[in-house]
Amino acid sequence: MRKIVHFAMLLGLLIAVSVRAADSDLDRLMALLAARVHGHVSFVEEDDLAVLNRPVRSSGELIYDRPDRLEKRTLAPHPASLILEHGSITIQSHGHEHVLALRDYPQVAPFVESLRATLAGDRQALEQVFQVTFAGTLERWTLTLIPSDAKLKSVAQLIHIDGERDELRSVNITLADGDRTIMTIGSSLPP
Repeated sequence: MRKIVHFAMLLGLLIAVSVRAADSDLDRLMALLAARVHGHVSFVEEDDLAVLNRPVRSSGELIYDRPDRLEKRTLAPHPASLILEHGSITIQSHGHEHVLALRDYPQVAPFVESLRATLAGDRQALEQVFQVTFAGTLERWTLTLIPSDAKLKSVAQLIHIDGERDELRSVNITLADGDRTIMTIGSSLPP
């Protein structure tokens, strides 16, 4: 019995140390990401929707400026732009522009906040919306984000963000209905 108690205590200690180490790594990752002022990268995105026979593929550029400006310029198959800044989304497509206040579209929040808060290295903002799990090392890491709110869970089931040091490499979003979006992020582009 005594051996079982010692084993349980040792196991508990190892788990506590492991959780603290992952917590520390998450803090270091957030600090690395927060230090980045600007980013300009290419992307390829595939939307795998149940209503379609094959994934919809698009590509373009992502531009990030600290603290909260993110622009997604889709170049193919059709030019379009989506700009997140100061709590609003500006959509430019087919010669039209629409500005939407994020607070009016809570179903969009998990997608926007997962990218914005990760790029900003804003752990507190991430943890207000998601249960955050860090895996890997700073050299190659994965953040798993599960929405905390039941309403958000009814839209987005899971978000995986993979990266290397202060660079995101992919964002994989699984929606509650089973549809998926995978964005693969390429290397830096010139300003």
